[in-house]
Amino acid sequence: MSQEIILNADPRERTGSNKARVIRNIDVMIPAVIYGNELPGENIKLPLNELTKASQNELFYTQVLKIKIGDKEEKVVLKELQRDPAKGKFLHADFLRVSRKTKLKVIVPFRFLNEEDCIGVKMEGGVLTKLLREIEVMCLAGNIPEAIEVDVANIDLGDGIRLTELVLPEGAEVSGLDDGQDQMLVSVNAPKAVEEDPIEEEALEGEEGEEVSESSDGEEGSDVEETKSSAEGSEES
Repeated sequence: MSQEIILNADPRERTGSNKARVIRNIDVMIPAVIYGNELPGENIKLPLNELTKASQNELFYTQVLKIKIGDKEEKVVLKELQRDPAKGKFLHADFLRVSRKTKLKVIVPFRFLNEEDCIGVKMEGGVLTKLLREIEVMCLAGNIPEAIEVDVANIDLGDGIRLTELVLPEGAEVSGLDDGQDQMLVSVNAPKAVEEDPIEEEALEGEEGEEVSESSDGEEGSDVEETKSSAEGSEES
């Protein structure tokens, strides 16, 4: 894990929608709860500015977080972050306690490496297509990957990488593969041929036909005049 996100919190005795509204509007804090790991739930409140800043970091949604409540620390993962559907303001947060041995399902993004050096693109003129951007994995809370790296350098034209071919961190596994849900993650395909506009083709054909017709009319007129001149010349002689 490249960095640790730490949030400071205060105990929260107030419960209920009215008191939660006071916490948000007057205290400028967000009510939250910590639960799990066979311990009682704990009501807390988080400074709005800290929660806002943390939520702008992608790791906030996938990594183990540290919440400090006075002299006590809790290691947690975010389970739910409620927002006002109309205004987008934070309403409530749920955190799950974890230990390093806790197994979790988390969504982890892919990080594609060596795109510019991909054989199928650089040497064979193909197009790199990313079919998945993230994946759900099961792993230990103490070993959640920041991202899963996928090296695309050696993909040939018409080839790709499937989920079963991924190299995952130790102890991690892709959820759902036991159900036969293997699928293509990234592939290199031939570029699509540019189709000509049929309307333009018809217009071009029409123009060519008109040119041929005009040319034919001119040639026929010349033949008639030449024939007539020949006939007149015969009569004079």
